[in-house]
Amino acid sequence: MTKYFLSLFFVLFSAVAFGQNLGFTHQDTLRGSVGPGRDWWRLSSYKLDISANPADSSLRGSNTVYYTVLKPHQIMQIDLQPPLSIDKVVQNGQELQFQRDGNAYFITLTKIQEKGKQEFVQVFYSGKPKVATRPPWEGGVQWEKDGKGNPFIATSCQGLGSSVWWPCKDHMYEEPDSMQINIRVPKPLMNVSNGQLRNVTEHADGSRTFHWFVANPINNYGVNMNVADYVSWKETFDGEKGKLDLSYYVLPADLEKAKEQFKQVPLMLKAFEHWFGPYPFYEDGYKLVQVPYLGMEHQSSVTYGNGFKNGYLGRDLSNTGWGLKWDFIIIHESGHEWFANNITYKDVADMWVHESFTNYSENLYTEYHFGKEAGADYVIGTRKLIQNKSPIVGVYGVNQEGSGDMYYKGGNMLHTIRQIVNDDEKWRSILRGMNKTYYHKTVMGSEIENYISQQAGRNFTKVFDQYLRDVRIPRLEYSMSGKTLRYRWANVVEGFDMPVKITLAGKKPQIIYPETAWKALKTKGSTALEVDRNFYVDAGIVSR
Repeated sequence: MTKYFLSLFFVLFSAVAFGQNLGFTHQDTLRGSVGPGRDWWRLSSYKLDISANPADSSLRGSNTVYYTVLKPHQIMQIDLQPPLSIDKVVQNGQELQFQRDGNAYFITLTKIQEKGKQEFVQVFYSGKPKVATRPPWEGGVQWEKDGKGNPFIATSCQGLGSSVWWPCKDHMYEEPDSMQINIRVPKPLMNVSNGQLRNVTEHADGSRTFHWFVANPINNYGVNMNVADYVSWKETFDGEKGKLDLSYYVLPADLEKAKEQFKQVPLMLKAFEHWFGPYPFYEDGYKLVQVPYLGMEHQSSVTYGNGFKNGYLGRDLSNTGWGLKWDFIIIHESGHEWFANNITYKDVADMWVHESFTNYSENLYTEYHFGKEAGADYVIGTRKLIQNKSPIVGVYGVNQEGSGDMYYKGGNMLHTIRQIVNDDEKWRSILRGMNKTYYHKTVMGSEIENYISQQAGRNFTKVFDQYLRDVRIPRLEYSMSGKTLRYRWANVVEGFDMPVKITLAGKKPQIIYPETAWKALKTKGSTALEVDRNFYVDAGIVSR
């Protein structure tokens, strides 16, 4: 066991113990930890076969789970949430026994599981899945109707977990290397899922199965099913890795509006490939799919429901005007292709890795197309949405995410760190290097923190501790005595020593290096001190 995994073990153990004191349950631990039913096998791939029946809002089918044995064990945990239920599990033609513990099923394998062997089990299930009540925040399956009365079905399950609509290893620490998704629906409906459409099978009963193949690793909640009487069109983007297939699926009544609004997709790809490196899933293409909810970052099958308007449902979250220059859902949810789908957290406690960087991608998109000051205006404008009531990092091992400040505070944290790096090309190389180093990988948040520190050549540990694990805004306290400026950091974690850019009496900006103890700087006697707006800090004069 490496030092890293020893450290990770103690972090998870402590967090679970602490979490129990916070009222977390046995089910939270089963879902959020890599327990004995999960740790002995490595997920290789899935083959998901489902029939979706709009007439009674039910699903029926199976998931074949391909895996490699890491160590001998005979009990496998597969997750499926009620009201769905597992009907049977088969391995090598033999039906297996299983026991249910809430959302977890523990399957007893009769074949001896030998280390290094590749095996598979087929899990059959059926029922009426949980209906999404406020998607995508309170997800599940939506069984809606379009304007013509045709079924309009969609899945969304971030946080809730993909086991709300299909049986799987419902934890984010590992991903299948590839996946087949075969969804059977009645005509004239079409199913759009992740990856590339391989073929469509026609059935005698008037139904069709759409066969999709995902050639890259995919996280659980990134898998989706979207069913409607869609119309579609395609184009090609000339990107850093060559030709990228772009496909769009919308309701017929919205075709013309969509063709105009979706012109932003190539603009998004141009900006994000500049900042983050090549789109991570060239083999699977990029799709934008209309759904009956706001939208979600489903890998290579980004979903859209923003009303074909710029902004967030027509609003500028920054109140600067820049947020109305682009469609929030197209930009934000597509940004997740790099941060969520390419680089994926191992534990939802580190959800900031997804949301802070993707929030910050809105700033970078604005900067790429409208200039550096416009990007800064936008991210600074979102500070009014920061609440600072609880830490951004959640509790490990119990499927508990941190506060919603992971969005706007996280984006402003990254914008602040960029100022400290003070080299735009170096900062861009860090973002691109991160997507290359952790290409198609799952990570702990600490790995991302360490990477930024190493590549920047500065230890940002205390900065991350302050913004991710504390709720206080750093406050630069200062006073003037004659021609001496005295200053220090207050409202901070122990050892906080972040540099900050200031201007004295309208003179040339300069960097100072406050610590928690008072420091002094000779000046020309002016008390007019201004902190660069790009740093997310407070400042105030005090008497000493």
